[in-house]
Amino acid sequence: MNRTYTARLRRVALTAVAGAALAVTVTACGPADGSGSDDSAASGKATNAASSDTGKDASGKDTSDKANGGDNGKTAKEGSSAGTGSAPSGDKKGYGQTCGANDLTFTATSKSQAGGYILLAARAKPGITCTIPSGLPSISFGSAGIEAQPAEQSVGPAVELGGSKTAYAGINPKTTKDDNGVEFTFLIASIGNSDPNPADVNTGTIKIDKPIVTNWHTSPDGTVPGDGTDM
Repeated sequence: MNRTYTARLRRVALTAVAGAALAVTVTACGPADGSGSDDSAASGKATNAASSDTGKDASGKDTSDKANGGDNGKTAKEGSSAGTGSAPSGDKKGYGQTCGANDLTFTATSKSQAGGYILLAARAKPGITCTIPSGLPSISFGSAGIEAQPAEQSVGPAVELGGSKTAYAGINPKTTKDDNGVEFTFLIASIGNSDPNPADVNTGTIKIDKPIVTNWHTSPDGTVPGDGTDM
């Protein structure tokens, strides 16, 4: 009887110990799982808070790209439209100056009138307005510098050039009656004898001997140089 009673007490004790151990195990697992869920929720809330605070300085002022994007976009748009086109610089360089040969575009055309002469035309390059001063064109041929002499007794007025305005001069390349002369395919045009940038102008093959040149004119009329006998 004592043995049976003792055996029962041992089974009850073992059952109690096993139950206590199971309770400890459940308690240990339960809080761990619950803690994980709470931590995830807390982490999500922190992430959201951080996202919402991104772009804010210490005072809470919004400095995000979105906040600045509107102003930046506006500035970019205004910048792209500013400066469209072009305008002369403040000192209006290229305007109202005395013409140099490098400010002009020259063309030479052979004419048959009055025994033949060359019509020289000069026009200001785009964006330039300049004035050819009163005086004869400076026309020469070749490295030897055969210079054209005046075909008129007095110099003409100054000529302003710009846009489509054109100045004209007539050149008789040969005023002698013999067959003497030197052939050239271009002439050298300058505005005055001190022009630092003379221009080469193609003429085709022409024979040169004691050439003459008229004043600058605003029309081709009056540019026929004659034979030099009125000098």
